[in-house]
Amino acid sequence: MAGSLDPAVLDQLSGLALVARTVVDGYMAGQHRSPLRGNSAEFAQHREYVPGDELRRIDWKVFGRSDRLVIKQYDEETSLDCHLLVDGSESMAFGSQAWSKFDYARWCAAALAHLVIHARDTAGLVLFDEAERKKVPPKNGLDQEHDILAALEGYTPTGKTHIGDVLFWLGGRLRRKGIVAIFSDFFDDPDKVIEGLRRLSYAGHEPIVFQIVDPLEISFDIDHLVRLDGLEASGVQKVDPKSLRSAYIEEFQAHQRTLATRTRQLGLDCIQLSTAQDLGAVLSTYLSHRSARSRGGRR
Repeated sequence: MAGSLDPAVLDQLSGLALVARTVVDGYMAGQHRSPLRGNSAEFAQHREYVPGDELRRIDWKVFGRSDRLVIKQYDEETSLDCHLLVDGSESMAFGSQAWSKFDYARWCAAALAHLVIHARDTAGLVLFDEAERKKVPPKNGLDQEHDILAALEGYTPTGKTHIGDVLFWLGGRLRRKGIVAIFSDFFDDPDKVIEGLRRLSYAGHEPIVFQIVDPLEISFDIDHLVRLDGLEASGVQKVDPKSLRSAYIEEFQAHQRTLATRTRQLGLDCIQLSTAQDLGAVLSTYLSHRSARSRGGRR
């Protein structure tokens, strides 16, 4: 990944914990101030002191300048729940680089888990293919981060994709309302995907669609005879990719437009991520939603 410390190398050397820490620290180093306030309190305004107020809340600096007794008032920020949903189906095992789409998805999820938990918020994880396969219920604390990273490291992509059905099913089972960050290639029937996203929204959640695609899936830039294996179905074909390229790109782009348009109609963010780019877009998108919810509303 140009311009960033390669997560693939870090993952191979020391696992997801180092990937998560390095990605988040690198992102934060580029910010003017840290947005990691968690459930702390933020100063709002002063008011006049009245008998019975705690003396420790008096702003003595103001008193020293003006002989006025005033009290500091704060806006309490409540903690937030973040559900990480990671597609572990067989199509996510594809990769034209040294890493697969699933590798990229788990780096994203690991970095976001680190960010969330170190902001003293709550994170949970669901790994799925055509059904839920592994779940780490929402909690906070360093032990929770360890459990999430262990689940991501121990999972191997397999099975068919039915992401729309899974999202619909989870819409009635994620008890703690919050941000739902979904990492998948979303190669499924758009109608079912939208139905699942709509149910999550109606249940009080705020889904964010992170669509992960390989550069080769975008360009189909192949100039030699190849063997195509079905990602989630049996069958092998030898084809000349030049004869397929135009039709493939037309279908791929139509799917992308449909997904982007219909998520936008629901008022949701749909972020396309190439596995060749760094992970900063994931963190900035989440933080934007986190900031909006802490102010009492959606983006």
